[in-house]
Amino acid sequence: MAKSIIDKYEDHPVVIEKNVLLPVASNQKMNAYLKKIADICGITKTLTSHVSRHTFATTITLNNDVPIESVSKMLGHSSLEMTRIYARLLDKKVGRDMNHLTEKYSGRI
Repeated sequence: MAKSIIDKYEDHPVVIEKNVLLPVASNQKMNAYLKKIADICGITKTLTSHVSRHTFATTITLNNDVPIESVSKMLGHSSLEMTRIYARLLDKKVGRDMNHLTEKYSGRI
């Protein structure tokens, strides 16, 4: 799947000019697109690439049991401390983790 996406854009002017695999918009341009999308959808929260990183780190990965070490790599961080800024643990996740431990060790005392 990834190879087919790369192949699709191999002749794109930005890919050729900048010698990159994909034509990626700047943060400023991406945030402008996100603002338009939010306006069209009636979303009042300010959407930015920064907000999307928080959402990815918490809701999509950590909340679905992806280890923080993997999340750190996915976000391109050089240390777990950087990831912890984005990946604040949700109460629901902590509760599930405690339930998992309780189930794992119940009856083993």
